[in-house]
Amino acid sequence: MIVKVINSILILTAVFMGFKQGTAMISGKPEMMAMFGKWGFDKTGLMINGAVTVIASVMILFPKTFVWGNFLMAAGILLIICFHLMQRDLKGVVIELPFLCLNLLIIYLQHPLKS
Repeated sequence: MIVKVINSILILTAVFMGFKQGTAMISGKPEMMAMFGKWGFDKTGLMINGAVTVIASVMILFPKTFVWGNFLMAAGILLIICFHLMQRDLKGVVIELPFLCLNLLIIYLQHPLKS
């Protein structure tokens, strides 16, 4: 029971962070434009990436799409980690690693409402 409560809190945290970052990408916040702009993303590419992030975060909430949502979210984080590694920005990689591990931990613990 305690594990399901902890997992529910982790899921809600991941959904909140994914939704927040996705909407920041969709709205084209200057910080997001600066970060993704140095990797060659234009406004349209950033909006598409943001839409995928928001969709993935909503998919995490439902047991049937739980794994796919986490997979999409982890793939987006892995993409950002790869871009940081291409620039040899280890600080950026270290910042993103806990978020990747969070999605992998949530997948391991499975959805709390799964029968």
